[in-house]
Amino acid sequence: MAFRLKQYQVSGPDWLATEKFDIVAKLPDGAPRDQVLPMLQALLLERFQMKTHHETRDFPVYAILVAKGGLKMQELPPDPETDASDGAGKSDNSAVNVSVSGGRGGVTANYGHGSYFTIGDSRIEARKMQMNYVADMLARFEDKPVVDMTGLKGKYDFTLSFTEEDYRAMMIRAALSSGMPLPPEAVHLMETASGDSLFSALQAVGLRLESRKAPLDILVIDHAEKAPAEN
Repeated sequence: MAFRLKQYQVSGPDWLATEKFDIVAKLPDGAPRDQVLPMLQALLLERFQMKTHHETRDFPVYAILVAKGGLKMQELPPDPETDASDGAGKSDNSAVNVSVSGGRGGVTANYGHGSYFTIGDSRIEARKMQMNYVADMLARFEDKPVVDMTGLKGKYDFTLSFTEEDYRAMMIRAALSSGMPLPPEAVHLMETASGDSLFSALQAVGLRLESRKAPLDILVIDHAEKAPAEN
């Protein structure tokens, strides 16, 4: 999070995936929100005496592309109220901050400024979603990174519907990706689902997933102390 990268974009000692730490820090008075992550970076680099460098590596990914039949959803008109505050037109693959909440209607991931998706009842309902947000959403349910290669810059409303078996498998994969331990029976249910309804649902809105290789930015941690320095 501090470096605006996904977990698969960080390479370093094996203990990074197993050791856990509590961070208790107080922001300076008046610190702007856009400085929080750089300050967290500085904290990690200093306390763990981290030495890092960036490099580019090819990864097997799923590319989101416009389907051969063309896009089947309409780009939303500009909304001056939200576009002015979120930097309209941003559709790169940089990380985004997402808040998640749950209720009777399902689980909702909110990207801010009216952009969100809700998962429940074997479907995903998305509102004001940019394609890089769609890639971030789908990556939760896939076994490889998802990269937006549509070239689309707008925001869209759409609904994706799935079979009960595929929906259950998607939820299991999302749980595993988040580090939740699950019994072997759950993993078996995931492996026996076809996954076809996800591709059909995307096709219905004019999108498709294609296996490719793509260069991704990697943060390589060359050195890090396992025990952080004292205050």
